[in-house]
Amino acid sequence: MAEQHSHHRRDHGGHHGHGHGHGHGHGRGGALLARLLHAFTPHSHDTADRFDSALESSRLAVRTLVWSLVALMATAAAQAAVVAATGSVALLGDTVHNLADALTAVPVGIALVLGRRAASRRFTYGLGRAEDLAGVAVVAVIAASAVLAGYEALHRLADPRPVEHLWAVAAAGVVGFIGNELVARWRIGVGRRIGSAALVADGAHARADGFTSLAVVGGAAGVALGFPAADPLVGLAMAVAIAFVAYGAAKRVGARLLDAVDPAGVELCERTAAAVPGVAGVSEVRMRWIGHSLRAELSVAVAAGLSVARGHGIAHQVERALMAAVPRLGAVTVHVEPHTGAEDAHRGLAHHG
Repeated sequence: MAEQHSHHRRDHGGHHGHGHGHGHGHGRGGALLARLLHAFTPHSHDTADRFDSALESSRLAVRTLVWSLVALMATAAAQAAVVAATGSVALLGDTVHNLADALTAVPVGIALVLGRRAASRRFTYGLGRAEDLAGVAVVAVIAASAVLAGYEALHRLADPRPVEHLWAVAAAGVVGFIGNELVARWRIGVGRRIGSAALVADGAHARADGFTSLAVVGGAAGVALGFPAADPLVGLAMAVAIAFVAYGAAKRVGARLLDAVDPAGVELCERTAAAVPGVAGVSEVRMRWIGHSLRAELSVAVAAGLSVARGHGIAHQVERALMAAVPRLGAVTVHVEPHTGAEDAHRGLAHHG
């Protein structure tokens, strides 16, 4: 056939999202333990994990995210007022934890707004990568929060000071739990209503985070029972938890900026394209995230004697197969090249090299 043929398809709104829900189907005691462990385990703040087609297409989901952010910010503000009055570093840690979790909604909001803008001659891929820049800013804020909480906790351990109004500290811890639980119920309820697994998973994360607030209540109880170091120790634990969140978020943001993808997705792309009738070989598969959707490029070898029209048709089939099989895939570019035995041998050596 004649020269190389390229076929491209623009983003279609992400109709191939996959669920990110986390199962909690244990017994009552096991469920409580799982939530407590999950509360102190860093979970994903990857923007891609927080999207699916139902969330992107629903105005109700957008309102839910916005009001969830407002609720968490209000919870953190109320706790901050109590911190100023009581001097509890445990409550300070929980406050910055809730603030950090609220701020992780920033990349999601940016993705929802900018992701809908059409590409232009200046920004030919659209503005999806803007959320990665927002992710860098959020990581910096979370890291600063961990440093602040850790510094205050260590300073209080070295220079003990009485914590005043223990009842207010305990009440603020309960407020933190209630605020996260309300956000969790709202996200999970709306997520189930519109069929958004991503929103349900976000709700599960908020519910788990609520249990960290109960640690503040435990710290206040420890101080009341004559163990004044309980408050700064809980605060130090909060700082460590925030640091883990910052570390995990930094890894994901850094990987995204370097165009890292899951190798399993690349393998799935190769297998799917190779299974299309008329494809004699697949090579040069490249994938990258743009916003919360994947973009793929690959070359497929077809019989050298095929017409351009037939090669074009095979490229269409490859594209349709990939869009149906690869989660979060929003665009595909397929290059068609003539198949020769020498190219197959070279491709095989490169594959096993």
